[in-house]
Amino acid sequence: MSNELEAFLEYITVTKALSQKTIEAYKSDLEALENDASKSLINLDLEKILPLLTKYTNKRTLNRKFSALNAFYDFCYKQQFLEDKTKIPFAKIPKNLPKFVSYEEIMHSLELIDRSTWIGKRDYALILFLYATGARISEALEIQKSDIEDEWVKIRHAKGQKERIVPIAPVALEALREYLDAVEFDKEYLWYNYKGGKLSRISAFKITQKYLGVSPHVLRHSYATSLISGGADLRVVQELLGHSSLVTTQIYTHIQKQHLKDTVDVYHPMA
Repeated sequence: MSNELEAFLEYITVTKALSQKTIEAYKSDLEALENDASKSLINLDLEKILPLLTKYTNKRTLNRKFSALNAFYDFCYKQQFLEDKTKIPFAKIPKNLPKFVSYEEIMHSLELIDRSTWIGKRDYALILFLYATGARISEALEIQKSDIEDEWVKIRHAKGQKERIVPIAPVALEALREYLDAVEFDKEYLWYNYKGGKLSRISAFKITQKYLGVSPHVLRHSYATSLISGGADLRVVQELLGHSSLVTTQIYTHIQKQHLKDTVDVYHPMA
C-alpha cells in the first residue's frame, strides 16, 4: 500500500469519521486498483486508470470505484500530493421507472372477486383502498377504524413516524363499509385474516398478486400515476404520498411528460 493511500485511509477514519463499512469499501477498491497497477494511484493518469476498470461491467459497481477514486484524488489534491485536481465522471445509470397498472386493469380484475363471503369483500375493499389512498401496505395494515372519518383517513404509522390525512374515493369507502359490516370480528384494525388476526404483509401481497399479478406497492405507484396523468400538481402528489422530499416524487414526471406528448401527437396538426 502506498503512503498516499495510507494517509487517505487515516484521514477518512480519524478526521472524517466515516463508518467502518465505508472505510473498508474504500480500502478494498483502492488497494485492488493499486495492486493491478503495481504503483501508487497518484502516478497514474486517467488513460492508465480507466483500462484497469474495464472488467467491471456493472455500472453501479463501476460508479462505486469512481467514487472511491474521486474521494482519494480530492484528498491528494488538498494535501498537495497532486498538482492538478482529478475528477472521474460517473457512468450513467438508466432510471428504473415505477411499474403501475391502469384504472381499467384494476377495475376489470376486481370484477373477478367473489364477494359472497367476507373474505372476498375484504380482498375487494383492500385493493380499492390501496389504489384510492396511495398508502404503503405497512401503513394500510396499521390503520384503525377510528382513523376513518367521513371521506378521509388518517395515516398515523407513516414512514418516518409522520402523519398525513388523505381522502378516500366514495367507491372505496363503500367497499370498506360493506366489508366491515360483513366481517366476523369486532376489533380496532381494518384488515384481518380468516382467523381474526391482523392481516400480514405476506397475506396482503398474496391478495394483490392473486388478482392483479403485482405487489401492493404497485398500487401505490398506480395511484400516483393516475393523479399525475390527470394533471395533479407534483407537490400535491408529494403530500398525498407522504414523501419527505419532492425529489422522490419526481420519478413520476416521466408520466406527465408522456401524457403531454400523447396529447400533442393526437391534437397538433404537425404531430
